[in-house]
Amino acid sequence: MKNIKNILVMLSIPFTTVFAQSEEGNVNNLPVKEYTITIKEAVVDKAGKKVMGMTINGTIPGPTLEFTEGEYAVIYVKNEMSEETSVHWHGLLLPNFYDGVPYLTTPPIEPGHTQKYEFPIKQSGTYWYHSHTMLQEQSGVYGSIVIHPKEQLLEYDKELVLMLSDWTNEKPMNVLRNLKRGNEWYGIRKGTATPLNRVIKRGALGAQLNFWRQRMEGADIADVYYPAFLINGEESMEYPEFKPGEKVRLRIIDGGASTSFWMTFGGGDPLLVSADGLDVVPVKKNKTFIGIAETYDFIVTIPEEGKIEFRITAQDGSGIASAFLGKGEVLPAEIVPRPDKIGMMQKMAKMDMKMGAHALKYRPKKDERYKMKEEYGMQMDKMQGMDMGNSEMKDDAMQNMDHSKMQGMEMKKDSMQQDKMQGMKMDDMNMKMPKDTTSIDHTKMKGMAMNMQKDAMGMDTMAGMKMEEMDLFAEYNYDYLKSPEITTYDKDVPVKEILLNLTGNMNRYIWSMNGVPLSEADKIKINNREVTRIIFNNLTMMHHPMHLHGHFFRVLNENGEYSPLKHTVNVPPMQKVTIEFYGNNGDEYGDWFFHCHILYHMMGGMARVVSYDTPRDVRMKGYPVSNLIAETNKYYTWGMIDAASHTTALNVISSNIRNQFNLSFEYGWNKNLEAEATYEYYLHDYLRVFGGVNIENETRKSLDQFKTTAVVGVRYLTPYLFALDARIDNELRPRIGLGRSIMLFPRFSVFGYYEYQIDLGFVNNLPINKDFTSETVWSAGAEYFLSRNVSLMGSYDNRFGGGGGLSVRF
Repeated sequence: MKNIKNILVMLSIPFTTVFAQSEEGNVNNLPVKEYTITIKEAVVDKAGKKVMGMTINGTIPGPTLEFTEGEYAVIYVKNEMSEETSVHWHGLLLPNFYDGVPYLTTPPIEPGHTQKYEFPIKQSGTYWYHSHTMLQEQSGVYGSIVIHPKEQLLEYDKELVLMLSDWTNEKPMNVLRNLKRGNEWYGIRKGTATPLNRVIKRGALGAQLNFWRQRMEGADIADVYYPAFLINGEESMEYPEFKPGEKVRLRIIDGGASTSFWMTFGGGDPLLVSADGLDVVPVKKNKTFIGIAETYDFIVTIPEEGKIEFRITAQDGSGIASAFLGKGEVLPAEIVPRPDKIGMMQKMAKMDMKMGAHALKYRPKKDERYKMKEEYGMQMDKMQGMDMGNSEMKDDAMQNMDHSKMQGMEMKKDSMQQDKMQGMKMDDMNMKMPKDTTSIDHTKMKGMAMNMQKDAMGMDTMAGMKMEEMDLFAEYNYDYLKSPEITTYDKDVPVKEILLNLTGNMNRYIWSMNGVPLSEADKIKINNREVTRIIFNNLTMMHHPMHLHGHFFRVLNENGEYSPLKHTVNVPPMQKVTIEFYGNNGDEYGDWFFHCHILYHMMGGMARVVSYDTPRDVRMKGYPVSNLIAETNKYYTWGMIDAASHTTALNVISSNIRNQFNLSFEYGWNKNLEAEATYEYYLHDYLRVFGGVNIENETRKSLDQFKTTAVVGVRYLTPYLFALDARIDNELRPRIGLGRSIMLFPRFSVFGYYEYQIDLGFVNNLPINKDFTSETVWSAGAEYFLSRNVSLMGSYDNRFGGGGGLSVRF
């Protein structure tokens, strides 16, 4: 509790300078605690296969670094790998230069080099460290940090760090490449795919059509297949050293690259005492959701007989891991059932959510945040008169909901939030929540109140919607977290409000904010003279654990002025979460990274640089920030070969966020051939323009003569996920093509393509008595996935005939 008081005192100091940078070096002659950690490549076996991983001091996870509040940390990081690396100290308040984001705040650690990090320990609690270079964290570069307070206030006998993580036997960059190509294999492999036969069996075809209409395949929870989930590097861990009656503090860290977990405990409800390193009002709580990069501390009591099972279940239900504390018969933890993705899809369809917000805007520099917010997400104007069942709306959970569109409606707590709050009472809060504005003066907001009572909202009917459908994501709120100290700021401090719509495109695996990925975004400029309030409006079907480096922020919840402080906040699908912070403990200097902590989302563009708009550290000369940004806009190349009895085809694609190069080649054993090379530019997610060259044999079943034509056109992903190709060639012959693939059964998909070209004689001479000539190409087929890279396929093409063979992806 003492560390919270210290942080709050520092947060409330009224700064008078334009900026301040915390003084570096051990100027106060604090006691020094020194560590040396070595990052090295090594062969490891975490999931039944020996693969190359990255270790810290020879282990995955790395060692726990222990400090005491008031010490001075000196950490030497040796890089003995063949590539550069870095270390970020997640959740620690430290000078900007040592935050550890390569090319932004800190130089990268080159192969064979050692880098020194040093900073005073200003806080206590449970934290962690990890690489911030590409996807190295997924390969094993992570470990825990425990900072003991100067004075222990909580009562417990022993403690144990539990580092949670996910493990893949693939190279992480290959995982990202597979996501970029839109391969369905991961969903198939972990049993979370929703093929059409299962959808129809559940009576959910209408819901599926609704998703397809909005260019969505279906409800999504997690993207990557993991053969193992780990606790302290193992799928099952035993801790028999704990004795009956002992109180054990569990310091739990989610160090997963892309997995959030449900945590459950056997042997009764544990006592939750800390979140993200800071004390909270203790509360007994068993089933608890932990988002990626969050930390939670629980105190459990070892039973007189038996051992406690601590179980983690991947959010999508695709796997578990357990740790056992004590001796004797197992006291099992609650089994969390696998989510019903088809049921989720049905509920979302009834809620009339508008999905498909652009992850890649046509004009990235145009500010369309509020237009996007109004157009997408929950369609409030269509939800008049809904009976929300036995529920109530909590104060802060509604701070961003428009009441003018909610007459006669009762809302489940945290199911939505509010934008306009005239006439509401906000209990226990000094700060008042405004409309969506850029800068707010608290002194002009007297009389704003917020006291939503369900009986005052008069809700009797619901237009066919049940409350359970509105309660879809209610269990992901933070209402159980309450700060032991008031966390609000002086009401006279002006507020700068920033709306961030979280946006994504699963088909191309691009992630962004306000439809703008990092590579096309400006810095978010803030200053120490105002409260920065950020409203996250999640317009995707994925959870996003958002982390702001070097800061703690208030997460507004039902506890009002006692809302908790965190460094990472999970934003559920189609929900809003509001955070705010004021200054940075005297270190209002430099640029700080701000991103989704799903590594593959961060690499896909869901990141920003938050800047105090101060001069860049001179030590960063020669380390351009463009190198960091370029990591989120890399080219990924993939391809496929169809080797069949009637034809051979090759398709190769190389793509980054806006640009794509395509090469295709088809050869039929009946001597029909066509090849094409094109460059295309994405105007937005679904529309791109292209130009290129097409070559095909001039006479069917003869390779004696070929025709080469230049082509230009557009390619468009239509509602219901049809791929449309509309083009014209240099002979002024228009052509249109339409294609689609659908998974009918697990591992089994069907596909089809139709193409029509017409020659109106603008360039070529037409046959006598002909007003035009035309050509039709069509094909249909099916494939059965044997593995991520190989499928059995069969098809019929009106040029090549019918046959079967293998599809090989690379």
